[in-house]
Amino acid sequence: MLDSEVPQEGNSTLDGHRKAVYARGADGKLHLVQSAGWEVEEIVTRQAVDDLRRLAEDARRRVIAGQTSPLEFHMHRVRMDVPLLAQASGIWQWRIRRHFRPDVFAHLSPAVLGRYAEAMGLGVEQLKKVE
Repeated sequence: MLDSEVPQEGNSTLDGHRKAVYARGADGKLHLVQSAGWEVEEIVTRQAVDDLRRLAEDARRRVIAGQTSPLEFHMHRVRMDVPLLAQASGIWQWRIRRHFRPDVFAHLSPAVLGRYAEAMGLGVEQLKKVE
């Protein structure tokens, strides 16, 4: 894409900010160009956020019903999935899925809860409950 072709339609999900994208300049080299975004990007971003909200709400209902742990709810609420939480917390994906079981989650050590809380930017007590 050339400098002059970088979309500037605007994207409300960027909240008025601009982002950097690579484009080819007149000299033929790649460099960073500011972009206000474009409509297609906004549509896709909104769909992804709506999907994560739906997953969080479904998980919240299952927490209340005793079918999953608050860990799953908070993971979706902070816009994470299992691979991302595993990377951020340093905990294996299969262990995270196991910790979705309420009986297993109830017996997690303070150290493991602390790793999850830190990865999601929460306090340990907040991690243990669903609002």
